[in-house]
Amino acid sequence: MLDVSGLNVKYGEVAAVKGVSLSVPKGSIVVLLGANGAGKSSTLNAITGLIPSTGSILFEGETISGQPAEDVVRRGISLTPEGRRVFPSLTVAENLHLGGAAHAGGEALKQRMEEELDRFPILRERFHQTAGLLSGGEQQMLAIARSLMSAPKLLLLDEPSLGLAPLIVDKVFELIASLKARGLTILLVEQNAARALEISDYGYVLQTGQIVLQGAGSELAQSDLVKQAYLAE
Repeated sequence: MLDVSGLNVKYGEVAAVKGVSLSVPKGSIVVLLGANGAGKSSTLNAITGLIPSTGSILFEGETISGQPAEDVVRRGISLTPEGRRVFPSLTVAENLHLGGAAHAGGEALKQRMEEELDRFPILRERFHQTAGLLSGGEQQMLAIARSLMSAPKLLLLDEPSLGLAPLIVDKVFELIASLKARGLTILLVEQNAARALEISDYGYVLQTGQIVLQGAGSELAQSDLVKQAYLAE
C-alpha cells in the first residue's frame, strides 16, 4: 500500500531522515522503533506532506511526493500526531467534525461520527465538552477518532501510548489490534517496543535518521540490538 524509497528530511543544515526506505503492505501493522530524535516523527510528517522532503513516496502505486497534506488525506492517509494535539478550546463534536471535513459532508459525515462514537463510547458521553477538559486517555481516544473521521485506508499513529496510564495503554493497543482486524493498514511509531512488536507484522529500527535493522515483529523482538536498546528491564 505504501512504498517509501530514499526519503530525506532536513531542518536547515541538519539531516533528520537520511535515505529511509520502507514498505507497508495492505492490511498490516508496521512499526517504526527508535530513540527520541531518530527521525520517526519526521518520517511520518513527510509521508503526510506536512514537511518538505526528497525521495519517492508511493501510495497505492501512485506518487504522493510533494503533495499538500489535504490532498494526502483525501487519498486515504491520516495521521494521529504525537502528543494528541486536539483543539483544546473546541468541543469533542467540533474536533470530530474537523477530522472529517476534508473528506465528507452532510449525511456521510454524520454517519462517520456515529461510527466513531460507537467505537469510543466515552466520547459520546463527553460530546459537548471542550477537549481541553478531557483526561489524557480521553484526549488520545479523541485524537484517534478524529483521524478515523476521514475514513483512511492507511492510519499513521505517532506515539499513541505516550504519557498514558498502564490501563489506558492496554486499551490503546487493543484498539490498534481491532482496527487491523477490521482491515485498516497501520504504520505505528511507538516507544513501548515490547507492546508494539507484539501486534506488528513487520518493523524497522531507526538510528540517527537511518534504518539499521528490519524484520518481522517476532524476529525484531529477539534481536540483541532491540533487546538492549528498547526491551531492557
